Amino acid sequence: MSNELNGTEVTAEYGADQIQILEGLEAVRKRPGMYIGSTSARGLHHLVYEIVDNSIDEALAGYCKNIEVTILEDNIIKVVDDGRGIPTGINHKAGLPGVEVVFTILHAGGKFGGGGYKVSGGLHGVGASVVNALSNWLEVTIYQNGKMFKQRYEKGKVMYPLEEIGETDRTGTEVIFKPDETIFEETEFDYDTLRQRLREMAFLTRGIKITLADEREENPKVRSFHYEGGIKEYVDYINRHKTPLYEDIIYCEGMKNGIEVEVAMQHNDSYQESTYSFVNNITTPEGGMHLTGFRNSITKTFNDYGRNRKLLSDKDQNLTGDDLREGLTAIISIKIENPQFEGQTKQKLGNSEARGAVESVVSEQLKIFLELNPNIAKIIIEKALLAQRAREAARKAKDMTRRKTALESSTLPGKLADCSDKNPENCEIYIVEGDSAGGSAKTARNRATQAILPLRGKILNVQKARKDHIFSNTEIQAMITAFGTGIEEDFDIDKLRYNKIIIMTDADVDGAHIATLMLTFLYRYMPELIKQGHVFLAQPPLYKIEKNKKIWYAYNDNELNNLLNEIGRDGNNKIQRYKGLGEMDAEQLWETTMDPEKRVLLKVTMDMSNEERIDDVFVTLMGDQVEPRREFIEKNAKYVKNLDI
Repeated sequence: MSNELNGTEVTAEYGADQIQILEGLEAVRKRPGMYIGSTSARGLHHLVYEIVDNSIDEALAGYCKNIEVTILEDNIIKVVDDGRGIPTGINHKAGLPGVEVVFTILHAGGKFGGGGYKVSGGLHGVGASVVNALSNWLEVTIYQNGKMFKQRYEKGKVMYPLEEIGETDRTGTEVIFKPDETIFEETEFDYDTLRQRLREMAFLTRGIKITLADEREENPKVRSFHYEGGIKEYVDYINRHKTPLYEDIIYCEGMKNGIEVEVAMQHNDSYQESTYSFVNNITTPEGGMHLTGFRNSITKTFNDYGRNRKLLSDKDQNLTGDDLREGLTAIISIKIENPQFEGQTKQKLGNSEARGAVESVVSEQLKIFLELNPNIAKIIIEKALLAQRAREAARKAKDMTRRKTALESSTLPGKLADCSDKNPENCEIYIVEGDSAGGSAKTARNRATQAILPLRGKILNVQKARKDHIFSNTEIQAMITAFGTGIEEDFDIDKLRYNKIIIMTDADVDGAHIATLMLTFLYRYMPELIKQGHVFLAQPPLYKIEKNKKIWYAYNDNELNNLLNEIGRDGNNKIQRYKGLGEMDAEQLWETTMDPEKRVLLKVTMDMSNEERIDDVFVTLMGDQVEPRREFIEKNAKYVKNLDI
C-alpha cells in the first residue's frame, strides 16, 4: 500500500500479519515503563519493592514475621521471608507449579477473588512476573512442608522445571535476582533509597521486622526496622525534628464495612501540615476518599467539641480544616479488599466507601479521646484559633496580590525587567539575588525572552513563618505577581507567564542558602511548578582562566584541574575565583550562565512517592532545631563540592 504524506511517498503494510503477538513476558520487556513506571533508578528500585510487597502480603495475612533484604556484590538483590512459601503444587488451570505461574504469567497470583489474600499491596498481581521479566536472571527457593524447591529463570524464561533440592525445617521464600542492564538506564542500587521505603513498610505493618543489608563494601551496612507501635511510632519519627504540642499521639483504629482503618496524629509547633495516606501499605500521594474522610471527621469533631465546651465563643467563626491541620502530622492507613485508583498516575483512591469508613472510625474515637483529654483538646483548638486569625490576615494580603495580578502588566513588580515576547513557552525568568547581579543580568539578557527579577537579600524562611507574614512579604509578593499563577487554592498553572523559572545565585554557601529558601517557598506553596518541571537552578562558573589572550571557564575544582593539566601549569595562567555573580560583567554572565546555547541548568524534580523524605529534608534544613541540621550537614558534607567554606 502506497500513500503520500507531506509530498513524500510512504509505503506501509498494515494487515493481520503486522499485529505483534508478544508471548509470555515479552510484552513487559518490550514496554517496561508500562509496568514499573520507568527504566530509571526509580523503576530499578521498584523491582525490590514488588518482591518485598509479596512478603508483606504474607505478614498482613498473619504468616510472616521477618523479611531480610540484601544488596549483594554486582548489585544482585536477595529477599528472604519466613512466610508460608509460594505454593509449589500444580495449578490445574495452567498445568504448572504455582510458583512458576506466579513468576511467568502476568496477572496471576493469590491476590484475586479473595482467595489467598484478603488485602494486598502488590501491583495487581503482576509484581513477581514483571521483576522476573526485567531481570537478567532470577532464582526462587521455597521452603515448604519440610522440603526445599528451586527454579531459575533467565530474562523471564524458565531454565528447568521446579525441582526438589533437599529437606528443611523452615518455611518461606527466597528470591535472588539481577536486573537486566540492557533494560535499565542504571543498575546501581541506592542503600538510602531502599532504607527509606523499607522503614516506611515496617511502620505500616505493625510487628514485622525488616532487615536491610548492603554487602557491596568491605564493611557491610545493616539496619533493622521493627515497630510494635506501628503508625504511632511513624508519627513520632516524622516529628523527631519538631516540637510536639502535647505528648500523646492520638490513635484511632477500627473496622467499618470490611475496611480496616488506622489513623495516628499529633500537632507540633510548626505551620505546615504533614499528612500521608496509604492503601494496603501503598502510598497515595494524591490522597483520595480515605483522606477526604479523615479531613471531614476532624473538622466536624473539633468544631462540635469546641462549641459544646465553650472553647469557641458565639462570635468565633467555625474553624476550617486548614486551621485545625496547621502543624499536624498524621498517617492514614487503610486496608481494603478491592482498591480502585484514579488519576493519571493511579495514586488517588477512588472507593467512596473508604470515605465513610474513615470518617466514622475517626469521628467516633476522636470524640472519646477529646473527652478524656480536655487539656490536649484545648491546646489544639487554641492553636487553630491563632491559625484562623493569621489566615484572615493572610487572605487580605493575598487579596492585594490577587488584585495586582488581575491588572496584568500595569502592576507587575517595579523591579521586574520583563521580556517582550508574550508567549510563555518562549519565556524564562531569572530570580537573582541583589541589585549588582540583577544589573549585570538585565544588561546581559536576551530582552525578547528573558525576564529578570532581582530580590533584596535573603527571602523569608516560610518553614518558620505564618501565612500572614509570608503573603505580606514584599519579595514573596513580587515572585507571586511575576509568575502570574496565583497561590494555594488560587493556583492555576495555565496562567504561568514563563516556561522556565531559573534561580540564579552566587556559587557559595550564601548563594546555596538563598536558593534553598526559594525552593522551600516553591515547594510549600507552589509545588506544581516543581512537579511539572518549570523550576531550574543556574550554574555559574567558579573560575575564569586566562592565558595568552585566551579565556576559559571552570564550573568546579575538577574542571579547573583538568583544564590546567591541558593548557599547562605555569606563571602565564591568570586564575580568577568568582566571589559572586556581581563580579562578572554582562558579557561574561551571558556566555557562561545565561546563553541557552552554552549554559548549564539543573532541573529541580520531586519524587512524590517519597514525599515524607522530601518534607523531612526541608524541616531539617529550614526548621527551628539546630542539632538535626548540624547532623544532616556533617553526614552529607562529603557529597557537596565547591562551597565557599
